[in-house]
Amino acid sequence: MKNRLKEKWKAGEPTYGAWLSLAAPMVAEAAAAAGFDYVCIDMQHGTADYESALAMLAAMRGADSTPIVRVPWLEPGIIGRVLDAGALGVVIPMVNSRAEAEAAVAACRYAPAGARSFGPVRAGMAWGADYFATANDEIACIPMIETRHAVEHVDDILSVPGIDAAYVGPADLSITYGLPPGVDNPGTVFDEAIETIVASCNRHGVTPGIHSISSLAAKRVGNGFRMITVSSDLQALSGGMRNDVKVANEGGGTASSGKIY
Repeated sequence: MKNRLKEKWKAGEPTYGAWLSLAAPMVAEAAAAAGFDYVCIDMQHGTADYESALAMLAAMRGADSTPIVRVPWLEPGIIGRVLDAGALGVVIPMVNSRAEAEAAVAACRYAPAGARSFGPVRAGMAWGADYFATANDEIACIPMIETRHAVEHVDDILSVPGIDAAYVGPADLSITYGLPPGVDNPGTVFDEAIETIVASCNRHGVTPGIHSISSLAAKRVGNGFRMITVSSDLQALSGGMRNDVKVANEGGGTASSGKIY
């Protein structure tokens, strides 16, 4: 078992991902085959429950994209279940303290590094007989830094051993600073907050990550991020369909979709 995403982070390379809000195995399969470095199933704000996430992870088997899952909350039971289902990384929302960061790491690691219970029902089939021996090194623990409080305590949080990446949720981060939710709030305290997060990541050997869109990817690389979500299933679906209707109504142009079979 090798986590290609973590290998790229160790090499200092930027990585780009897709975000899945729809509980659809075929969408997961298509996203995993599209060339992203990682594909994340969103169980927090998306429509996937455990059964659909399990099917989506199975649909991504064999692709080069690393499958990860955002769990609904910091709760060891669901973290363990998505890892047992075959996820190679877990994004954990609203980590606001060192104690919560320690709990996140413990949920992702087998003893003695953590407290994860053994029982990789699907993961053992997906990743092979050496799963237990390699899981603590290959699984990516990715707490989210997405509140003003977390930014104010970011060094305390990210100094916890075992954190691989810190993922910025820009909408929630913006809200806690009194700004409108969105992927960017340039020229405001938002810029200072992400600078603080990236600097702390660099001090502690943690990969800086952020939720974003493709048009902001170059800016985020310039900010120092190396885990950047640039696409989502809902965004691609609704944007592509709107464009197709526009092209049809205008009687020309280039449609966003074509023959796929």
